[in-house]
This record gives sequence, C-alpha cells and structure tokens, in this order.
Amino acid sequence: MDYTATQSGFRQRKLQPNMRLRNSSVDGSDGSQLFEDTSGTGPAPQPGYRNQQAGAQAAGFPGQSLLSEPMSNLAMAYGTSLATQGREMVDKNLDRFIPISKLKYYFAVDTVYVGKKLGLLVFPYMHENWEVSYQQDTPVAPRFDVNAPDLYIPAMGFITYVLVAGLALGTQNRFSPELLGVQASSALVWLIMEVLAVLLSLYLVTVNTDLTTIDLLAFSGYKYVGMIVGVVAGLLFGRPAYYLSLLWCCVAIFVFMIRTLRLKLLSEAAAEGRLVRGARNQLRMYLTMTIAAAQPIFMYWLTYHLIR
Repeated sequence: MDYTATQSGFRQRKLQPNMRLRNSSVDGSDGSQLFEDTSGTGPAPQPGYRNQQAGAQAAGFPGQSLLSEPMSNLAMAYGTSLATQGREMVDKNLDRFIPISKLKYYFAVDTVYVGKKLGLLVFPYMHENWEVSYQQDTPVAPRFDVNAPDLYIPAMGFITYVLVAGLALGTQNRFSPELLGVQASSALVWLIMEVLAVLLSLYLVTVNTDLTTIDLLAFSGYKYVGMIVGVVAGLLFGRPAYYLSLLWCCVAIFVFMIRTLRLKLLSEAAAEGRLVRGARNQLRMYLTMTIAAAQPIFMYWLTYHLIR
C-alpha cells in the first residue's frame, strides 16, 4: 500500500484507483456476465415453427373443407324446399278465399278498352251487341271485348270518388280526415250490402246463371263513373249542373244494367225480346229491373250532400 505524508504528520492510504476500478466495473456494459438474464421475455420462437403453425391455422383440418361443402349444400337445399312448400301452401289457402287467378282476368285491360267502356257507361244507347265473346267455353279478356266485366274501372272509380268527395268537402271548409274516412267507408259498405242483397235474391229466385260474385261487384261498381261526373259538374258549374249530369248518368247506367243483366238472368227467349209467360221469368225480369233501378238511388244517396 502507498502512504502519503500529510501536513499533520500522519500517513494516509490511497484509495482512488480502487474506487475507480469498482465504479468502472459497475458502469461498464462490456463486462462479461456469469449468468444470462432470462427474467424478461422468453426465448424467441424459431422461424420454421412459426410458419408451420400459421399454415396449420390457415389450412385447418384436412377433412374440414370436405365436410363443410356437403353440409352447406344440404342446408341450402333444405331451406329451398321449405320455402317452396310454404309458398305453395300460402297460394293454395289464399286461392281458396280470394281467387287470384280469376282476379287477373278482371284486370286484363288496356287504354283502348277503358276508353270504350267509359263511353259505353255514359252513352249506351247506340250500342247493339251486348253479348260477351267466348273462346273455347272461356270468356275472352276484357281488353278484347268491351262487353266483358272488369274490376279496373270500378276500383279506380271508387278511389277517384273518394278523392273528389274530399275536394268537394274542402271547397266547403268541411274537410277532415275523419269525415273523408266516413265517406269512403259508407260507400264501401253500401257496395257490399248491394252485392250481398243481389246474391240473396238470386238464391231465393233460384236463377241458374253464370254470374259470379266478382261479376256483380264489377257491375255494381260502374255507378262510380256517373257519380264522379255529377260531382265534378256540380263543383264547376253549380247545383243545376249536378242535377242535370247526374240525371243523365242515372238513365245511362239504368239502360246499361238492363241490357247487360238480361242476357245473364233471363232465359234465352226473353233475352231476345220475345214474350215468355211464366212465374219464374217474371221474377227474373223484376229482379233485373230492381238491380238496375237501385243504381240511380245509390248514386244520388252518396253524392247529394257533397254539393251545396
């Protein structure tokens, strides 16, 4: 050890070199370590093992693709069969109550037919042939025969009547959604009651006819055309125009119904104009005239309060 002399006479040991060595061994990062520090992260995985693991996850099991495709095809086929059976069941039950196939016939119209039919409803006096055309015991579509009944004009006529009634109520400051709903529902209820009354009368008189419920609904719905003409004339030109136009349309619909229904309700001889005596034919004639006479009554009842 080295000792140095101080002013006081005592010797002092040199400690600086050893301290410097100890500090350098602690601070230095290049010194060799006896044990490797494993407290941080684990050993890094090998690249080959990582690639194999990723490939196995991406590919899945060898039989997985073989099993998934047949199962998905089977599930799709089963779902398709269920949807087909459900649709057939709905169509069968719906056709039992609402004949969809027959309704398509009554809406098979075009612009030419609608124009000719409207002219026939307003001016039926010059029309001569009132018989419905048939093709292999089946009536032709309305667009090929102006005498065939349809549901397009009655449906559009009902909607237009409700709109015109709302317009008339609005011009009189009486419009309200509730009143318009009452107007539409009352017109619909009267139409249904009229059809039911005619069906009951045909049953009581025991008339063998090819008239169906949809035919009666179509013939009863033609009155809306004259009602619209009367209300529009009253809104444009006043109450006298309403009465004149409604009277014209009432006579026109009466003639139209007589000439159309006599071929359906009366016998062949009576339909041709020959006098046929018999209680049954007399009842049929009265029934035909009653149905025709009821149209002007409903037309006036459903429109007189709209014009003031």
